Parts: sequence; C-alpha cells; structure tokens
Amino acid sequence: MTRQPKLLAFSGSLRKNSLNSLLVQVTAAGAAQAGAEVTTLHLKDFPMPLYDQDWFDEHGFPESVLKLKGLMKAADGFLIASPEYNGSLTGALKNMIDWVSRAEEGEAPLALSCFVGKTAAIMATSPGGLGGLRGLNHLRQILEGVGVLVIPAQQAVPGAFQVFNESGHLTNDVQRQSILDLGATLAQTTGKLI
Repeated sequence: MTRQPKLLAFSGSLRKNSLNSLLVQVTAAGAAQAGAEVTTLHLKDFPMPLYDQDWFDEHGFPESVLKLKGLMKAADGFLIASPEYNGSLTGALKNMIDWVSRAEEGEAPLALSCFVGKTAAIMATSPGGLGGLRGLNHLRQILEGVGVLVIPAQQAVPGAFQVFNESGHLTNDVQRQSILDLGATLAQTTGKLI
C-alpha cells in the first residue's frame, strides 16, 4: 500500500437497531484489520429532504449534505450495507446518493466528486432466504453508473433474525469470516489503487 486507505462505512437503513448497520460494522472491522482507516457513520445523523430540483434551486444544499459530501470526498472507498426494500435499495440510500451526486459551486455539473475514482464493497442481510441479494444488484448498478469501482465480491446474509445474537454479533463463524474478508478485500484493493 502506498498509503493507508480511508474507507467510509455505513448502512442504507435509518433504523436505530438496524441489522445491516451491525453487518457493516463487521466488515469495517475486517477492513481495519487489513490496514484501512475506517470511519463508520449513520445516515440518520445526516437528515435531508427528498431530493427535489425546485427545492434545491431555492434553498441549495442542506448543511447535512455538505458535511456528508465532505466525508465522502475525503474517503477512498465505501463499505455499504443495503437493506432490501421491495426488491431494491432503500429510499434513504437512494436519496442520499441523489443529493451527494449534485455538483457544488465550482464543480463541473457531472463531476460526481463523491464517487468517481472511489471503490466500494456492498453487502446486505435480510430475514428472507436471499439475504437482500436483489437490492444489491440495483445498488451495484447505481454505484457503477456514478463512477465507483464496486469489487466483484459481495455478501448477502439470509435469516438475519437468526444469525445475530442479542449482543449484535454474528453467531456463524464461517459467515463472520466471510464478512471480515469482504472488508479486507476492499482495503487491499483500494490500497493498490491509491
């Protein structure tokens, strides 16, 4: 590694006790063990209205969006756990992507400064048998469309209510290692690219 990669870890859930937030913490630990500097955040700490061009033209960027954009621009890559809502990603995650993709003053209209040249690892957990897999396909397509290199490896963990214990730890050692490895893979890949 030429320098320590900086990764931003977050879930697409706004829920306080989100299982996807627990999942991304495991991946963040794997990335940190592999030498990355990982910052974990919660989308609920960055409230933003539904993106609306008329609202934006009148009010500009909410302070929360500018703060989040700053964190994203400073990162080399992202660890993203995406809950599956009706076969796709959450409205909160899509709205966040829509907001931070907008150019700030001085940026080219399609600069995509939060995304172009960044890496990402994506994962999901769900009570269902597919573990959120359908939503990951949409998330991958969106991220790649805005210039993110999404690594091929991804994780979808089924049976979410059974795989985490009351302390929020993954109870299956094989699954836990796979999630740790996902974070390590992103850290190593990002380290080679920066």
